[in-house]
Amino acid sequence: MIIVKLTSVLVDDQAKALRFYTDVLGFRKKKDIPMGEFRWLTVVAAADSDGVELLLEPDAHPAAKTFKNAMVADAIPATSFATDDVQREYKRMVSLGVVFRTGPTKMGPATVAVFEDTCGNLIQLAQI
Repeated sequence: MIIVKLTSVLVDDQAKALRFYTDVLGFRKKKDIPMGEFRWLTVVAAADSDGVELLLEPDAHPAAKTFKNAMVADAIPATSFATDDVQREYKRMVSLGVVFRTGPTKMGPATVAVFEDTCGNLIQLAQI
């Protein structure tokens, strides 16, 4: 059996990313291990501390910035997070100053919204 245990999102500033992903999105810091100039810094869903870890990975490699810029220019989210109520999260996050590229939009059986994570990425929020 193969499972997803870790995935990553490229960030331009790990400290800023940690603040956004914990204070705004509600994730909880799981690991914070110094690794020279950067850190092995992961967060998990507050309700699932043994769940999938999200690595806040530095975008220090030159190709990473080019890739991120191209994804944002084409309005492609770096990843997608699930919620049971997109509308509620949209209102909560807007009240915290989060910039949304698209508000809650019905797409077949899903409702999605796309926001900026302050670290150079677009993130999709989905309710299925």
